[in-house]
Amino acid sequence: MGRRGRGFHRRFLRWGEAALALAYPPICQVCHEERAVPRLGWVGPRCRRQVKPVRPPFCHRCGLPFDGVITGPFECGNCRDADFSFESVRAAVLAEGVVRQVLHRFKYDRAVWFRPFLGRLLVRAARPGLSSGHWDLLVPVPLHPSREREREFNQAELLARFLGSRVGLPVRADLVERIHETPTQTHLGREARQENVRRAFRARPGCSLEGLSVVVVDDVLTTGSTTDAVARQLRRLGAERVCVWVVARAR
Repeated sequence: MGRRGRGFHRRFLRWGEAALALAYPPICQVCHEERAVPRLGWVGPRCRRQVKPVRPPFCHRCGLPFDGVITGPFECGNCRDADFSFESVRAAVLAEGVVRQVLHRFKYDRAVWFRPFLGRLLVRAARPGLSSGHWDLLVPVPLHPSREREREFNQAELLARFLGSRVGLPVRADLVERIHETPTQTHLGREARQENVRRAFRARPGCSLEGLSVVVVDDVLTTGSTTDAVARQLRRLGAERVCVWVVARAR
């Protein structure tokens, strides 16, 4: 995205937050009962306490949480037979309850005032690993142009820019493009998701990531099919390492 595009996104966010501040009192936009403030994304403390962080044990490849006792790194059954182009997925929280509701409204209802809430969850979890100096840039999962025009923003890019500004990493949204508008992945199984996105993305000609370490950013991950398809294109551009960070992980 060019400078004009980034400026539009910033104005869009300011307009959304200003409109909410004018139209509503300072209360939580999830429960509509407790006090909330804009800098915390209009989510009150009681609702924030319902958020469930992703903690070990989880699969060291896809980040899938495991309910049980495992003392060391492990790989889930899905990943043992998978040939992913990313080396790992990490998520900040589980895609349940308050988080699921906020993500849906952020993504489909233009509720951009939730970005600070979601962005802070991502920053808190990802900053320790990304600030170590071993990663070069962030790449948001792209939307098809028609879908982005419909929504007026790309939720993955908004989150990537929030994260990048706080961990000191540049964001490149011009490296991979979505060339096919695929049906929603929401109700598809793993194999159907893989087929759905197999040819959906393309690396932009003339770009190079030779020897660089790249982080793919998205809002939520279920099977990893979409992020893997993006990671595959980044590898074609020469990326040496690719990992994935998302706000929320579905079980």
